[in-house]
Amino acid sequence: MMINRRKVLQGIGAGAGALSVNRVLAASAGNRGFTHGVASGDPLSDRVILWSRYVPEGNVARAENIIWQVAYDRAFGDIAASGMTSTHRYRDFTIKVDVTGLKSGQRYFYRFVIDGHRSETGSTKTLPVGAVDRFRLGVASCSNYPQGYFHAYDDMAKSDLDLVLHLGDYIYEYARGRYVNPIAEDTLGRVVEPQNEIISLDDYRARYAVYRSDKDLQAAHAAHPWICVWDDHELMNNTWRGGAENHNEGEGDFDERIAAARTAYHEWMPIRTAAQTDQAAIYRRFQIGQLADLIMLDTRLQGRDEQLDYQRDIAKAGGPEAFVKDLLMNPQRTILGADQENWLASQLADSQDRGAIWQIIGQQVLMGKLITPLIPKETLDELDLADRYRPRLERLEQIARAKLPLNLDAWDGYPVCRERIHGLFKQFAPNPVVLAGDTHNAWAFNMQNQQGDEVGVEIGTPGVTSPGMEAYLPAPSQMMQEAFKASSTELFDLDTTRRGWTVVEMTPTEVTAKWRFLSTILESQYQINESEPLLCRAGDRRFSERD
Repeated sequence: MMINRRKVLQGIGAGAGALSVNRVLAASAGNRGFTHGVASGDPLSDRVILWSRYVPEGNVARAENIIWQVAYDRAFGDIAASGMTSTHRYRDFTIKVDVTGLKSGQRYFYRFVIDGHRSETGSTKTLPVGAVDRFRLGVASCSNYPQGYFHAYDDMAKSDLDLVLHLGDYIYEYARGRYVNPIAEDTLGRVVEPQNEIISLDDYRARYAVYRSDKDLQAAHAAHPWICVWDDHELMNNTWRGGAENHNEGEGDFDERIAAARTAYHEWMPIRTAAQTDQAAIYRRFQIGQLADLIMLDTRLQGRDEQLDYQRDIAKAGGPEAFVKDLLMNPQRTILGADQENWLASQLADSQDRGAIWQIIGQQVLMGKLITPLIPKETLDELDLADRYRPRLERLEQIARAKLPLNLDAWDGYPVCRERIHGLFKQFAPNPVVLAGDTHNAWAFNMQNQQGDEVGVEIGTPGVTSPGMEAYLPAPSQMMQEAFKASSTELFDLDTTRRGWTVVEMTPTEVTAKWRFLSTILESQYQINESEPLLCRAGDRRFSERD
C-alpha cells in the first residue's frame, strides 16, 4: 500500500514485558515434536499438499520415517493414501508432501505420525471436476500478529468453506515495537521474534514460527485447504522487482534478502513448487470443475516496475500534468512483467475455450480506480484531529484537486498495464471477478475500461488485523465513504473502519460476496457483523443494484 503504514504508527508500543516474551518464545520455538499444527494447500482434482513441522529431541539434524496418512474418515478407519517422508534442519524441520491419486471433490482427513507421536488431524478437500453447483471461498489478507487477535481465522475455521485464499501480508517484517497496536503488544503479549526487522533466512523462519504458533491461524489451516500468494510484507514493504521501500544498503544485498524470504515462504506455506529450497514463480491456475478458473497472479515481485511517488516524481516531471503524461501513463510501466502478462492471456483464452463460467483473479492490490477524495477544508476544520494529521491532509488535498489516484502502489500506479488486462478480460473472460487484499479495508468496484465499458467486478477484502483508513485519516466513516464514492465512479461499496474477511460463493448463475466484520481484535470474545451481499450475475460484468 503506497500510504506509508511503516511511518504512520512508527514508534507506537515499546515492547512487551519479559513474561510475555518468554511465553511467545516457548510457543514459537515449540518444545519438541509437532510444533505448529498441520496445513494443506494448492489442491487439484487428484492431489493436495500436506504440511507440518516436526522438531526431534536433542541436537539431531534429521527426522526419518515420518508417516503421513490420508483417510476418508476422521478416525482413520478407511485410509485413502499413506507414505513415508523425512525432514531436516536445513529446511527448518518443515514437512511438505504432495499426495497424489486422490478422488476429485472429496473431503479427506490427514495426519503425521513418528515414533508413536501424532500430529493433530487436519481436514482438506480436492477440487471438483465437471458440473459444480456451489463453491465457497474464504478470502483473507493482512494479518499482523502484534496488531491484535486473529479472530478472522477462528471464524474461517468454523465456516463452511471449500477453500481459503490468502492474498498476502501473511506475516510482517518489522522490528518489535514498529507498526503495532500497543494494547496487543504490551497487554496481550503479541510480540514478535526476532526483535529486529527480519533480514536473514533465520529471521524470516523465526517470524513465521511466531505467527504459526497462533491457535486461530492453526485452526484455519487445519480446517480447510489454502491457496496463497505473497504481497510485500512476506518480503519487505512496497517491494518491486529490483528493490523495496523497506530495504536500504545497511541491510545487505536486496537479492539475498529476497532469496531468504522466498526460501522461508516455500518452507512454511502449504504451496506446491518444483524448487527444493526456494519458492518458484508463484503465479498459477486452478480449475474448479466447469464452474470457474482460479488464476493467481504475482503483482508484487515477478515483473513489477518501481512505484511512482508523488513527492519525488511530480517535481521531477515538472508538475502534475507532465507527471501524468510522461510517467504515470508510460506504456512501458508494468505491474506484472511481460512473461506473466502473456501467461495470463493464455490462461484466460484457455478458460474461454474450455467453457468455464467464472474467471476468478486472485491477486494482491486493488485493480479498481480509486481517486483521492476531496474533503472540504471547512469540513476538516470541524473535526477534532491531532496536529500530526494536518500536513498529511494538505498533501492529500493537492492530490485530490489534481484528481490523481490515492495509492500508486496499486494498479492505479500502472494504468496502461491495467488497460491491457481489461482488454484481455473483454476478449477472453466472460465473467471476471478480481479479488484483492493489501489495503486492510473492504472495497467493491464495477471496473470499466477507458471507453467506459463494463469489464468485470472487484472485491477487496478487509484485513485480518492490520489497521485501515481509520488509522491514516481518522475522519467519520460515513464522511469517508461518501467522499470516496464521489471521487471514484467505479466504486460500488466500501468500509473504511473494520477488520475481518470475505466469503465468496459461486454458482453457475451468480457470485455472491459478503464481508464478515469483527466487533474487536483486542478482546478475547468477538461478534461477527455480516455485510449486505454483493451480487454479480453471470454475464452482467457488474454488481446488481441493491433494493
